[in-house]
Amino acid sequence: MLAEELVRAVHASTGHDRERAAGQLALAYRAADGVAFKYGYVDLSARLIELMRWAADQSGDELVVAAAAYVRTEIFFADRNLGPALKALEAAEARIQSTATSDSAAAYGSLHMRAAVVAARSGKPGAARDHLREAKEAAGLVREGVYHGTAFGRSSVRIHEVAVAVELGDGDAAVRAAGNWEPPLQLPAERRSHYYIDLARAQLWTGRRQEAFTSLQHARRIAPQHTREHPQVREMLTTLLRLQRASRDSLPGFASWARVI
Repeated sequence: MLAEELVRAVHASTGHDRERAAGQLALAYRAADGVAFKYGYVDLSARLIELMRWAADQSGDELVVAAAAYVRTEIFFADRNLGPALKALEAAEARIQSTATSDSAAAYGSLHMRAAVVAARSGKPGAARDHLREAKEAAGLVREGVYHGTAFGRSSVRIHEVAVAVELGDGDAAVRAAGNWEPPLQLPAERRSHYYIDLARAQLWTGRRQEAFTSLQHARRIAPQHTREHPQVREMLTTLLRLQRASRDSLPGFASWARVI
């Protein structure tokens, strides 16, 4: 197993070699956590995140430490403990020189991007807007890409604009933020899929039933497994089914699609 080999490398090495191995170990733990968290293994995810934090600290790399802080937010989301999550993200932001390199700008912007969602979920629209503004400024300094395991750039920030509006419960603002824009193909499939899931929520709230169903279809085509396992998708399908039964207007293909999602 890769993680086991990297653990041995960390303990058997010194100096720069040890730090480099620790940085790679942190990213390996992050990858494992991504699987554990998405399948609902919250306890395992929490353990992997703590191991990632330990490895990141051993790496001596502030950007790897920032990546660990970004991922650690999952624990707070699971516990619905958003106050400490926001403080932890803001503390991590303060440790990064945002204009030093493209990697540092991306790390700084990613933390603000996630902090915007946390602030919105906490019912703090002002703080959410402030964090989005910082993220946009950082995005102007980098190309869209994946930095230390996190996708960041102008398109990623736009996706989070929609997410923030949804977290604030403002469906109209989310639909306006989306407009007719489509996330580019170079973004990770899961992020593109999540964009359409958030957009579907906003469309459903604002009475755009057909558009919501179309957005869910987009999400499923992009990332079938992610969409199928997403609890909010199941909630929306239940709502759409109820509305379809109560309305004379049907959604073509909805019944068969909903059964197999």
